[in-house]
Amino acid sequence: MAGFSPGTEGDAAGHDADGLRVAHADSAAWLGGRAHPGEPADPVPFGRAWREEDEARTLVPDATRAVGSGERARPEEPDDWRTCFERDRDRILHSAAFRRLAGKTQVFIFPDDHSRTRLTHALEVAQVATSVARACGLNVALTEAIALGHDCGHGPGGHASEDALAPFLDEGFDHARWGAEVSLVPLNLCAPVLDGIANHSWSRPAPATCEGEVVSWADRIAYVCHDWEDALATGIVSADLLDPIVASRCGSRRSEQLGAFIGALVRTTTASGRVAMDAEMADALARFRAVNYEHIYLRQASVAQAEAVVSLLRALVEHYADRPNAIPSVRAAGGLSGGSSEATRAAVGYVAGMTDRFACRQALSVLGWDPAKLPKAVEA
Repeated sequence: MAGFSPGTEGDAAGHDADGLRVAHADSAAWLGGRAHPGEPADPVPFGRAWREEDEARTLVPDATRAVGSGERARPEEPDDWRTCFERDRDRILHSAAFRRLAGKTQVFIFPDDHSRTRLTHALEVAQVATSVARACGLNVALTEAIALGHDCGHGPGGHASEDALAPFLDEGFDHARWGAEVSLVPLNLCAPVLDGIANHSWSRPAPATCEGEVVSWADRIAYVCHDWEDALATGIVSADLLDPIVASRCGSRRSEQLGAFIGALVRTTTASGRVAMDAEMADALARFRAVNYEHIYLRQASVAQAEAVVSLLRALVEHYADRPNAIPSVRAAGGLSGGSSEATRAAVGYVAGMTDRFACRQALSVLGWDPAKLPKAVEA
């Protein structure tokens, strides 16, 4: 590759130092309290068992401990270095379902370089949620795992995908349950992680853990603030449309708004012992969300976009339900009969896992759609 140099052979292999191999020739990093050359080494105490003991000492009484929480659909031996929740967080981060969130709509289909995707939304929810969990003495690893995985069941095109896919399933299509019960099943996650993912939406039953309830709040705080910021940046809304009560209580900048809501959630939770927000700030959050619905989610262009998404995804499900053996995973498993309930469910799963661009490409190549019928990016 022009302009690329792999460096010297020594750099590529590392450097010898006191019988060890280090990355940098001038490495002088030592762990505090560890042995220097010639001194006897002490055992490293920071593996899974040490951190499980640390949770017992440092977390509040109703926080979820990793010990006893590693129940999985398929039993596994514990990891030497990670708690069960740390292991789940890592599995989610490395999963295809999580990576595909980079190509799925948060608010805008085909966003520009600076607008949120479903992936960056998940990362921001994790930041908000872990900030709250850490300040409240809750299990940060469990909170982060739930937050990172909470939207892995989302289909392409945002929440319109739920309207599109629901008619094909007797139980309907709920992205929260779908993520826990379908998208992330191959990861064999712990029961508290799956519970938090399945029940993060406010319309669902309450999660079984405090950490799950924190993620429910963090999801709403994050999307209300960052969807408004994205809409401002694209010119869809103007700053004067923000409810003055919201602006007076939370500020006009995203950083101020996040800080206000996070602070309110932490103060109320630590003072009351319940995962809750005081009435004044909860009212501000509800007002903020209502502004987003009026001026962003339900604006004419957004509604038209949603209708196009519904038409597209339903057409794709119908196509693959009739031809299930065109789905790679079905074909690899031996095939299904077209038109069966199993074929329909497989088609829903295949379409739900698509990114926005892949779904649109399939409409063009498989369905022969007119490009003019495809969903368009929301423009000011």
